[in-house]
Amino acid sequence: MNVASKDTTVTTASTAPRLSLQCAAIASDTTTIRALDWDRSRFDIEFGLRNGTTYNSFLVRGAKTALIDTNHLKFEDTWLPMLKQQIDPKAIDYLIISHTEPDHSGLVGQIIDLNPEIEIVASKVAIKFLEDQVHRPFRSREVKSGEELDLGTNSTSGIAHRFEFLSAPNLHWPDTIFSFDHATGILYTCDAFGLHYCSEELFDQDPSALAPDFRFYYDCLMGPNARSVVQALKRMDQLPEITTIAVGHGPLLRHHLKLWVEDYRDWSSQRNQGESYAAICYLSYYGFCDRLSQAIAHGIGKAKGEVQLVDLRATDAQELSALIGEAKAVVVPTWPSQPDAELQSSIGTLLAALNQKQWVAVYDAYGGNDEPIDAVAAQLRSLGQKEAFEPLRVRQAPDGNVYQRFEEAGTDLGQLLNQKQNIAAMKSLDTELDKAMGTLSGGLYVVTASQDEESSQRRGAMIASWVSQASFTPPGLTVAVAKDRAIETLMQVGDRFVINVLREDNYQPLLRQFLKRFPPGADRFEGVNVLNNVAKGGPVLVDALAFLDCLVKQRLETPDHWIIYALVEQGNVADAEAKTAVHHRKVGNHY
Repeated sequence: MNVASKDTTVTTASTAPRLSLQCAAIASDTTTIRALDWDRSRFDIEFGLRNGTTYNSFLVRGAKTALIDTNHLKFEDTWLPMLKQQIDPKAIDYLIISHTEPDHSGLVGQIIDLNPEIEIVASKVAIKFLEDQVHRPFRSREVKSGEELDLGTNSTSGIAHRFEFLSAPNLHWPDTIFSFDHATGILYTCDAFGLHYCSEELFDQDPSALAPDFRFYYDCLMGPNARSVVQALKRMDQLPEITTIAVGHGPLLRHHLKLWVEDYRDWSSQRNQGESYAAICYLSYYGFCDRLSQAIAHGIGKAKGEVQLVDLRATDAQELSALIGEAKAVVVPTWPSQPDAELQSSIGTLLAALNQKQWVAVYDAYGGNDEPIDAVAAQLRSLGQKEAFEPLRVRQAPDGNVYQRFEEAGTDLGQLLNQKQNIAAMKSLDTELDKAMGTLSGGLYVVTASQDEESSQRRGAMIASWVSQASFTPPGLTVAVAKDRAIETLMQVGDRFVINVLREDNYQPLLRQFLKRFPPGADRFEGVNVLNNVAKGGPVLVDALAFLDCLVKQRLETPDHWIIYALVEQGNVADAEAKTAVHHRKVGNHY
């Protein structure tokens, strides 16, 4: 099969932020139009991006033509003209919508305006979402797993293109479908298997460069739906050979396909080993429900808890009842004060499925017309469930601090879910090995970090003893951070942090302060003397022996910690005569 592998068209915008377009053939009769967003630094749940992102759409031409996904609204002035260079929009017969999140469906309305006869092919849930999103009449076809769309034979290539659809709900929205072209072996997966990585490289040439962002993307968006990932992989296993996974974000996956698929399989299996999970409910397209629920789910995942996101709008009654009834914990959003009949029925199913052995909690959806959070919390309490955490209130449009608070609440819930297993695991380890590991001593430090948001500042702190110098030139160190630590999200590659070295003769007050359990969103520095403008990475503790201002360069994953390697950019010693506080453990299987 002769296919052009290099760009056929590239246009670049010169204004900030940097936005560009790339158009290239990826298979017979198949073209991608990729919108490159080089400087995007945040996505979805306020997770930082190191390498920007892309939004990928595709044209497939048989006897008829299909466009798979559109693009982000920010590319309207460039993406639509490039599409017109490739084809007259009126000649597009089908618009396949993989899912309706605005970064992929932001230009659906414009496509309908250009071609009112186009037929939109999507899942039943996606069609419903689009009706509320585009506010225009359109022709549509609902599809589900196993159904097909035949484009017929391209008169030039002689190749017949036939799509088979795979339902993939919750990857990462409830309306997602995959599309498999039997002619080329390309599987179009939108968000699944994607990564936020902006590059003009069309394909996955260098897996080592992509792997950290691939894993980070999975942890943020797919991990909370590991059960759904496993089901999608089972459907993929029934397909003929897949030659390429055409993702919605980042390079297309072709050269190392087995690696990426097996990563998803392994990671999802690890998250899906037990039967105890938390059901995090949300309302798609309502307030900030989608992102807030994902922040809670991400926190649970950091604590190795299992989680299932449940859309109260899209999940049918039987499945909803099963997911809620079998969960060990259930977290619900505030819902509209006057829900429509369908949503009211789902709420009734939710409440009826709860049982008294479960943990429950509620969070503000901030939808503008919510049932008061205290009223929802009181309704849950009246059913006799235990409260997993205090109601999570949102008093203004969520910023980084709010998402961090929701994530911390999720982490606390994840630890609660795994409490018995964690205690049992500590007791079951070999005693002599534990004693031997415990002879490894370390200093005592407080790691602090802060990041400035547009209207606020996020700060974090933790006690650390696993800190070690790692290089002379340039000066560098490593610090081990447990995966369930809230501060871990502030220590990505490119972030800064501060190591505050505690002093032997005066460490107890700071140790007590930062060993305390803080409720989500609490100020960990309350009552502590700090200097805020001395180091770039975060607060410097006045009572510390010394501080080291660090820049994160690499992260290495272990089963339960991240090893952070950082360059030390500056430092200072407050008292040259004092000594570092030292930590000795009795055993090596917990702190």
